[in-house]
Amino acid sequence: MAGLNETHITLLRVLFVLGITIARYIVYFILVRVSRPAAVMAYDALHNNAVLDFSRLVEKQRNTIVLFVVSSLVLYYSKLKLFGEDFVSLFVAYLLLHRDENNRKPSTVTYGVGMACSYFEGYLNHVIPSDGYRFVGFQENISNYENYHSIVFPVRRLFVVITKSLFCPPDLKFFNRENRPDLPSLDACESLPRITKDVAGVKNREYKNSAYMIRRPDGPPVYLAVECATPIHTLYNVVKNRQLYSEIDNIDKKEVIDDFTRTLTNVIDKSEDCRGKCELVYFDTDSDKCLAEVLLDKIRAIEPNFENISRERD
Repeated sequence: MAGLNETHITLLRVLFVLGITIARYIVYFILVRVSRPAAVMAYDALHNNAVLDFSRLVEKQRNTIVLFVVSSLVLYYSKLKLFGEDFVSLFVAYLLLHRDENNRKPSTVTYGVGMACSYFEGYLNHVIPSDGYRFVGFQENISNYENYHSIVFPVRRLFVVITKSLFCPPDLKFFNRENRPDLPSLDACESLPRITKDVAGVKNREYKNSAYMIRRPDGPPVYLAVECATPIHTLYNVVKNRQLYSEIDNIDKKEVIDDFTRTLTNVIDKSEDCRGKCELVYFDTDSDKCLAEVLLDKIRAIEPNFENISRERD
């Protein structure tokens, strides 16, 4: 009986040591694995103006965080150091094994990045710059529209609305606040002149941009070219019809929008033909402001003297 008890005690000691070892290496493994993505997130925040969404990060890594906390508590209550002498060696070994990953380009393109590239090359690059042949360019197109209708666009840029909800209505007046005459509102105008091009085997393909006026209770209307980003509308339909797209069933909408917005902003800034001619506008339908107010704020930020633009151009 004494021999049996001694065996049990030895087994318990072995299990205890094994548990402590597992707990320690779980802490090591999690810290080492998160070091690189954490550095990438910090770099994006500092250099690409990306917003760190800690609540979403915690939600996605909930199980990992719980495992890390439990393992750390096991070490703490066992009165053992959280980091042993072997941690530095393991961390250095990990960095050496993955030293090429920092310079290696990703083998796949994220959904949001692909959307941004497709939207720029498939649409913006057709409606913004002049082709030197048929189309005079977006800003000249607005100038012709102004002369024809005797109006003024205080900011000659294409405002592209990116909605948090992904929903993009057929008419932007949908985002007006009903029964609120004290707030500005959007009304559609005649579209800008059509753009006709031969693209990818399609003869005389037509593109056009929408013009709107912002009616204000305390001033004259403000004219602008504005529309929703069509890839966001497509994403809305994809999410709505998840049963058809099992490959992206677990898509993170916010992550896709962040990737789309960041990539499109960078591409536009790098393009000599489109830089300063296209403005992205993020709109949260649950915010206190309606879209017309958000657009007026954006116009005011770009052109603080926009109220006097019409008189100056006249």
